[in-house]
Amino acid sequence: MTDTTNTDAVASEEIEDDPIEVRRAKREALIAEGKNPYGHAFAYSHHVDELDAKYADLPDGESTEDEVQIAGRVMAKRDQGKIVFLELRDATADIQLFCRINALGDEAFAEIKDLDVGDWIGVQGTMIRTRRGQLSVAVTSFELLSKSLRPLPEKFHGLADKETRYRQRYVDLVVNPEVRSTFVKRSKVVSAIRRYMEEHGYYEVETPILQPILGGANARPFVTHHNALDKDFYLRIATELHLKRLLVGGFERVFEIGRLFRNEGMDLHHNPEFTTIEFYQAYSDLGGMMELTQGVIQAAALAACGTQRITYQGQDIDLGGTWRRATMIELASDGAGEDVSFARTREELVEILERNGGHAEAAWGKGKLIAEIFEAVAEEKLIQPTFVTEHPLEVSPLAKKKADDPNLTERFELFICGHEYANAFSELNDPVDQAERFRAQVEAKNLGDDEAMGYDDDYVRALEYGMPPAGGCGIGIDRLVMLLTDSASIRDVLLFPHMRDEAKER
Repeated sequence: MTDTTNTDAVASEEIEDDPIEVRRAKREALIAEGKNPYGHAFAYSHHVDELDAKYADLPDGESTEDEVQIAGRVMAKRDQGKIVFLELRDATADIQLFCRINALGDEAFAEIKDLDVGDWIGVQGTMIRTRRGQLSVAVTSFELLSKSLRPLPEKFHGLADKETRYRQRYVDLVVNPEVRSTFVKRSKVVSAIRRYMEEHGYYEVETPILQPILGGANARPFVTHHNALDKDFYLRIATELHLKRLLVGGFERVFEIGRLFRNEGMDLHHNPEFTTIEFYQAYSDLGGMMELTQGVIQAAALAACGTQRITYQGQDIDLGGTWRRATMIELASDGAGEDVSFARTREELVEILERNGGHAEAAWGKGKLIAEIFEAVAEEKLIQPTFVTEHPLEVSPLAKKKADDPNLTERFELFICGHEYANAFSELNDPVDQAERFRAQVEAKNLGDDEAMGYDDDYVRALEYGMPPAGGCGIGIDRLVMLLTDSASIRDVLLFPHMRDEAKER
């Protein structure tokens, strides 16, 4: 006969050293007893924040006969022999559970002592306030709703854990309540934007995500293949061209909140998929878009922050009042300390760009060079909200030309804290001009610009039926949420940001 005494002791020790195995053993024991460790529906009577408000005036040491049912996750446990204190967290707040052997009975009390931090439970009990002033539920019965097999970390902290926090957002939300607050604010921002647009007579619409032609912006796309049609499609980089088709069809005011996809780098302000709102209004222009953009962002600020005076990364920002307006050439010239305009030769503009740390591509004309100089010398200085206007035609293939200067367009970008938050045009509605600009984009693509648009025959055809004068604008919702939650990285405002593959342990 083999002596198993020492082997059993070693196995027991290994289980005790491995909290996951300990929890798995508890799960198996429950199943062996005919108990379901993953429960069923539980009808709760209150959320914790409702109890906090309802019993705010309950005196210390006072008990009630008021029965309540609540459900949530066990966040802490303190065993004092014949009394166990649990901290329960639901979607709204935390509350203490006061568990006594006299109230529960031996069997139920043993089961509640065996719970782990992380388990989901439903409890029934009466409201009390302890002598130390802690509002509590005196538990009379409970149900295990879901057994947690992994222990929660006590706290995520430091740069080393950033990757884990983003990758395991479900844990991040549990152990860092401020993270949940960020996403509650995000929801409020989106709701406020939608409400504002509807109150101003806009209809929300949906346009295709799979598109046969690259258009609406300059960006590198994701490409996928549709098997039934045996054809490649692009994940949309913008919603613009389909929304403007609706203006042709007779809609006066439309907007879409949705995901865009750009196959580009990832950094603090960029993610391969991101959320925007684009809106278009017939018979409007750049001025109308400025008013609407300012109104949308101010409404979002009030919804998320309760004020239009905010702080972002140590900078005080005033979103109220009337926002500054300045031309791109004016700002580029101020930043470079010399004239930056179409009056300069291409060679002079190249020299200005390179003196300021940029690099010029052979395919770039004067307009692109001016835009690059602006980016190099002026963008980061625009802290308070600033509408940057009169962009060069070369970098604005969908915007209407300025009547008094065909090198420039009726376009603005909104900058706050050195970053772009909105992009708007007085929309080009001349089909002949649009066709010429599409051809210029195709030529740029042939010269190696893989972000240039394709030629969209159907969109030109739509314009040939006639599109009314219109204003249009797009706002980056992720960046706006970053601003309103004082978040340094776009990953902080995306529930599930894209990550590199997780390193596998061997």
